[in-house]
This record gives sequence, C-alpha cells and structure tokens, in this order.
Amino acid sequence: MHWPELAEPYAAALREAAALILDRFDVWGIVAAGTPITGNPDRASDLDIQVIHARLQRQRIQRWCNRVPVEIFVNPPSMIRRYFADERDRPCTAQMLAAGVVVLDRHPVVAELCAEARTWLATPPNLTPAQLTARRYGAADAYENAQDIQGRDPANARLILHEAVRLMLEYAFLSANRPLPRVKTKLVALVELNPSLGQLARDYYLASSTAQSFALAAAIAAQTIYTAGFFEWESPLEEVSA
Repeated sequence: MHWPELAEPYAAALREAAALILDRFDVWGIVAAGTPITGNPDRASDLDIQVIHARLQRQRIQRWCNRVPVEIFVNPPSMIRRYFADERDRPCTAQMLAAGVVVLDRHPVVAELCAEARTWLATPPNLTPAQLTARRYGAADAYENAQDIQGRDPANARLILHEAVRLMLEYAFLSANRPLPRVKTKLVALVELNPSLGQLARDYYLASSTAQSFALAAAIAAQTIYTAGFFEWESPLEEVSA
C-alpha cells in the first residue's frame, strides 16, 4: 500500500475505507482522489475512491469513514474504459484516475488506466454541430419558459431560469471545445475561458431580485447562445429499429 501524506481526519479515513474495500473485493487497484488528495479541502470535502477489480460487476458505495464522507466506485477495467468514452463532455472518471493517487497496484491495468485517463483529459469533447445545436436549443427553450411565466409565477420562473443559465454556461465550454469542469471549479474555469462571461455568471448567482436575475440572464444568453428564445432547427434524420 502507498499512503499519501494527508492531514487528519483524511489519513485515517482513507485507511478505514481501504480496509473496507479489501475486505469486500478482490482488488487489482485502488486510486484515491478528491480535494483532500488533490487540493485544499473544504469543511465538507469528501474522498473519492476508484476501485479496480476483475469481476464484471460495478457498485457505488457511500460511507462515513472517520467522520469523512467517502464515495467508492467499484468497476472492472472494461467499465472504466466505457466511462472514459461516455463522459467525453464531463470527464469525471478520467479526472479521478488522472489526478488521483494510486494507493494499491496489483495489476498492470492500473497504470494503463491512469495513463489512458490522462490521454482522455487532453482530448477535447468534439461535439458535432448537431449536438451543439441541440444543447443550444435546450438552453434557449428553458430560458423562454422562464420568461413565459415570470409574471404569474416568479418563484418557478427563477427555478427554470437557473436551469437555463446552467445550460448556457455549459454551452460556453462545449462550443469552445472544452470539457465541462468540476462543479466546485466551474466559475473559476469560466473566468479563465471568458472573463466577462465569468463575471456575469458570478453576478447572476449573487443577484438579490428576480429583475436582476432576468437582466443578467439576458446578458449571459447574448454571450453564449445568441438568442432570446425559440429558434428554428432540425435534428439529423436517423434510422430507428422497430
């Protein structure tokens, strides 16, 4: 076992989680990630642990270990590689394996997967024009729905508006061929991508009134999806099975 240097309570939490994993699974590898491993943890930061094993089974386990929330993802190599491919726009699994620390390595596939994770992180999402248009339309549709009920149901309008703005900001990353960042670093990454848009987003999420929210959302829409609502588009014609 290779134990990274961690402050308490994280060091003891990782050892407790590893004991649980080794007791329940025939393990090839354990990779620990999360801000306690890779950065400055916040008060409620959790440990993320990727467990690689031989069985064609997967499981997600959430446990308190030494008062620390721990998320454990148990997968065979084939499933991890499927996540790499499926998560092109939001590479959660690749981020864990690329930035994490290998705590246990019993099989060559562990190093292979970590190397593949770094390659996937360096690969842009490369969405097709049709996929980008569908995402743009989703944001525009949500924005129009929020505008539509703003007068009669302002609370629900703001709920929908938050969803619309989230989709707009995601579109900003994907249209720039950038993968979606982790939630905790999204606004920091947005400022790096587009400083003026990043400031608008910060102002939006700190807005104190419905009128402010809608005004800022309009400015965000103008910089991201370039529309204020419904627009004409067509998805590609696809063959379907009976």
